[in-house]
Amino acid sequence: MTVMEKPTAKMDAKKRYSAGVLKYAQMGYWDGDYEPKATDVLALFRITPQEGVDPIEAAAAVAGESSTATWTVVWTDRLTACDSYRAKAYKVEPVPGTPGQYFCWVAYDLILFEEGSIANLTASIIGNVFSFKPLKAARLEDMRFPAAYVKTFKGPPTGIVVERERLDKFGRPLLGATIKPKLGLSGKNYGRVVYEGLRGGLDFTKDDENINSQPFMHWRDRFLYCQEAVMRASADTGEIKGHYLNITAGTMEEMYRRAQFAKDLGSCIVMIDLVIGWTAIQSMAEWCRANDMILHMHRAGHGTYTRQKNHGVSFRVIAKWLRLAGVDHLHAGTAVGKLEGDPMTVQGYYNVCREPTTMVDYQRGIYFEQDWCDLRKVMPVASGGIHAGQMHQLLHLFGDDVVLQFGGGTIGHPMGIQAGAIANRVAMETMVLARNEGRDIMAEGPEILRDAAKWCKPLEAALTTWGNVTFDYASTDTSDYVPTPVAS
Repeated sequence: MTVMEKPTAKMDAKKRYSAGVLKYAQMGYWDGDYEPKATDVLALFRITPQEGVDPIEAAAAVAGESSTATWTVVWTDRLTACDSYRAKAYKVEPVPGTPGQYFCWVAYDLILFEEGSIANLTASIIGNVFSFKPLKAARLEDMRFPAAYVKTFKGPPTGIVVERERLDKFGRPLLGATIKPKLGLSGKNYGRVVYEGLRGGLDFTKDDENINSQPFMHWRDRFLYCQEAVMRASADTGEIKGHYLNITAGTMEEMYRRAQFAKDLGSCIVMIDLVIGWTAIQSMAEWCRANDMILHMHRAGHGTYTRQKNHGVSFRVIAKWLRLAGVDHLHAGTAVGKLEGDPMTVQGYYNVCREPTTMVDYQRGIYFEQDWCDLRKVMPVASGGIHAGQMHQLLHLFGDDVVLQFGGGTIGHPMGIQAGAIANRVAMETMVLARNEGRDIMAEGPEILRDAAKWCKPLEAALTTWGNVTFDYASTDTSDYVPTPVAS
């Protein structure tokens, strides 16, 4: 890679303030010699400049428009400590194998951001620059937050360690299922589905993103029937169970009302959708922290930011924001299901959620080392088109600290919902045992599952029905870096 270091002379103050319009680089938003401070917030953007726009000038424009700049020189700059408030683009590199696109690194002084506010952070970093005309497209690829900033956030209310202690479940993934169909069931029938799934061996069932309080099922009815199902299944199995009750609503007041009702019923977990916004997310995290509740985040709407590789916001950045904001669970992709996700890239999302320090890993899209300063870990959720026949792949890719969430792969089972849950539970426990015995589950996984199916009719039916179902489409978001061959 070639670092673009084209010098751009800064103007002296007198000349600068006599000019009506200056290039962003001339205004001080480019500094190829800048060494980022430990207290800087760092951002990596992927930019596609318009024809004829110099990449360094485009990078300077990104820095300027995401901090203090406007299109012309303003004399009020002289009333501030400008150098502290200007973001600085300090490095530009061509994106490997993608002509016309460039990575640009931007440093922001910590003074630019309000403590503990994702809303303020996002308003600065992505608030205006993505519609800037000199850019055909722009994407926020990654961010690094200094320890001083991380410590202003409270993070997940519960975290992986405490959640496992509360559930008394260790050494394996957790199993879940999304109730299907998403919409149209009555409260009573919805509760029956929850009971059957939990009774069959699932740890959790969940509402989907768009089930709130529609005419066919008022939210209060759903909460009552679901919690009754949770308590019956817990009594029948001797295991702690849960159902993610979606408290997403039109106002914060209503969300608090629903959350309190869920707690009063004995629920251990509530769910929100990403579309409620950052202030609402942090507010619900604060409520869960005060009320000892687990907070499940459905990333509904994220694809509008994350799907296109050349424009928007990478999900790894959204995952970082959500860990700071404070969620306990986060849908983070499956790699093998129906939803977008390259395996290496998805593993990068999981690393952001679960590691105490996220290390640089270009193959997984991680460009910065991030110390999470003992912020609690987020439990990733794999959900979307997965089934029992993929259990070896899921365990290999994601390990134990994950919720494997089978919707259609439970509720669509030919022998019924409870049988679908049994199939998933047997497949998971069989694969965990094989792994713990030292077997190569990726190579032997299908055989291990077939052997287990000889003694478990529900698993046999699941493998017969879905064993060959795959979603082998090319991912749109893959690493720009490939492993470099090492001489042996």
